[in-house]
Amino acid sequence: MSEITSTIGGSSRQIHIRRAHLACTEGANQGEHWQIDRDLIRIGTRADNDVVLGDSTVSRAHAEIVRGRDGTLLRDLASTNGTYVGPVRVREVYLAPDTRFRVGQTELLFTPTDEVIDILPSASDRVEGLVGRGLAMREVFGVLERIAPTDLTVLVTGETGTGKELASRALHARSPRRGRPFVVFDCGAAPESLVESELFGHERGAFTGAVAMREGLFELADGGTIFIDEVGELPLELQPKLLRVLEQREVRRVGASKVRNVNVRVIAATNRNLRDEVAAGRFREDLYYRLAVVEIHLPPVRERTEDIPILVDHLLRRAPHNRGVTGLSPDVAAVFGAYHWPGNVRELANAVERALPFCDGAQITLAALPESLRSAAAQASSRVSVSAVDDSLLALPLKEAKDQLIEAFERQYLVDLIEQHDGNVSRAARTAGMDRKSITRLLKKHQIRYRDPVE
Repeated sequence: MSEITSTIGGSSRQIHIRRAHLACTEGANQGEHWQIDRDLIRIGTRADNDVVLGDSTVSRAHAEIVRGRDGTLLRDLASTNGTYVGPVRVREVYLAPDTRFRVGQTELLFTPTDEVIDILPSASDRVEGLVGRGLAMREVFGVLERIAPTDLTVLVTGETGTGKELASRALHARSPRRGRPFVVFDCGAAPESLVESELFGHERGAFTGAVAMREGLFELADGGTIFIDEVGELPLELQPKLLRVLEQREVRRVGASKVRNVNVRVIAATNRNLRDEVAAGRFREDLYYRLAVVEIHLPPVRERTEDIPILVDHLLRRAPHNRGVTGLSPDVAAVFGAYHWPGNVRELANAVERALPFCDGAQITLAALPESLRSAAAQASSRVSVSAVDDSLLALPLKEAKDQLIEAFERQYLVDLIEQHDGNVSRAARTAGMDRKSITRLLKKHQIRYRDPVE
């Protein structure tokens, strides 16, 4: 069990994990103990419980321990022989530290074992597919290494192309679930009418076109990890169903009357500010807190330009059609450092891969870069030098002034890009090294009107 007290990549450097220890002090399982680091722990004799007891007086599904924002709740599940704290049979009760309770003829001792983890920068410059030598990324690596072995729910935030799916795969690859399924679902890519069926499954005849029963992605991920990308786009009416999975670890297929238990670690990602979405009424506050047990922010490339050399080296080493290119010429290194990279690492990867066929030696030169990238970097450099003497910017803190410059550049870049391609978003996206959906989102963000002709 755990709760968020910090955002990694922000100003804090600690995570407070609320864990608990459960020990059998009397009964058939005397001497056994269990570490609790999930929001829900089920107790009973059935094999799929988290705490499996060999006591014949204990029901198959006897009781559960649930972590909530108000404390840790012990709940009886309509058991035959009851759940007792002292002489009192209870239906629900909040557990104080070192509380003893009885299920059937078994006595269990509940002890909180909270842990405050200091997040130190990792000594490594890579975790699975993520690379970076700067402090910001090594702090991200530090928390990935610490929380990967746990079952904590994680929310990964960051702009499009920063590597949110790579971070989720790293968490799975370094967890005890690594040999089990890793299932990906993109809330922004699926038609809204099919999101519920995709996630939770459906029974035959549940709706028009449901000609056969279908398992949902949560069931397919049982025992492993599900990565829910762009969770901020999950329809509001479906958010309570996702909350139920997080709280109860059970799903109900569309058209079904019974629920099915699932043992899944949930990692979600978004490029939206979910706190703002909560304030606007577009995202449930309780779901946000269930998802953001640990929140990891991946910085954009423009805030980690010191990582560009190692990123380029990594991309060159894995490029399948690289014929001996080992690095960047000094002038290209300067262009890459000055460019804004609205598509982040994904755009950088596209730029490197597209340049390779036009390289004649061991370095990527200016001649191998598309004109759009060279001109955009030059415009960014000139705009920054002019704006740097603007008195209104000098009156602001450095970060705020930089953010304003970046926002202005991003908008102007998009205006010029979309005009250059006569409003054709697909061609503009290819030039920018981004996917069409990302370009469309940025155009909407900056309220840039455009006419998208048929290509």
